[in-house]
Amino acid sequence: MTKVIASPQTRQDSKELAFDPHFTVLDETADYIVVNKPAPLQAHPSNPGCAPTLWDGLRELLAFEIVNGGQVSIINRLDRETSGVTLIAKNAAAARQFGLAMQARQFHKSYLAVVLGWPEWEVLRADGPILRKGEVMPSPIWVKQMVHPDGAPCETNFRVLERGGSTALPLSLVEAMPVTGRMHQIRVHLSHLGHPILGDKIYGQDETCYLDFIDTGWSEDLAGRLHLKRQALHAHRLGLVTDTLTAEWVAPCPDLFASALAGRL
Repeated sequence: MTKVIASPQTRQDSKELAFDPHFTVLDETADYIVVNKPAPLQAHPSNPGCAPTLWDGLRELLAFEIVNGGQVSIINRLDRETSGVTLIAKNAAAARQFGLAMQARQFHKSYLAVVLGWPEWEVLRADGPILRKGEVMPSPIWVKQMVHPDGAPCETNFRVLERGGSTALPLSLVEAMPVTGRMHQIRVHLSHLGHPILGDKIYGQDETCYLDFIDTGWSEDLAGRLHLKRQALHAHRLGLVTDTLTAEWVAPCPDLFASALAGRL
């Protein structure tokens, strides 16, 4: 049975809009717990006094285990605005096992994204190398990545699942299956292909949306430019095959994605 958990509300960030501190438990054993992280719930605290995070909620939920020598180790950390399957080790042995599995590429991931436009392709392999944009040209956003010949090898497989939206705002639901694990990989590749993710403040059609959001928070102006408060990216499936564990966890596609594809933004 799934459980819906609320993170502690002891801290508040006045600029955090539409903050959802709730997460759903998808699976749990003595060694790990798997949750469906909502957006825009941050995985870890970034600075003192920040809004409650997934880590805060997990420490509250796993208080008994922690008192008895356990820990909270988030294995696949998602961006704040990305929702979906998140695996957490509850002890050091499990954390080490998952870490080794990550290095050996024994995890298999599938994401769902609502993107701008109707791709002309049905299936596509993107292999453009990625580096931080500021390394090769001026960029007002330090973390922003880009496809560049001097970048690190990067590979993502894409498949179009549905086309929708409207003629004024054509949208598509795309499945993304990353082979490598570079920063912002799916977002960078989709933007490079000309189909940025709906609501993406950094890799969308106008990167000033991110700068404006940092300065003012969410606004009517940003709503008109982005159409969505969060980036429409969701970690849908996470699978693992090792000598000791075979498992797959699925987080249902957010209702918001269906509404967007049906033209109900």
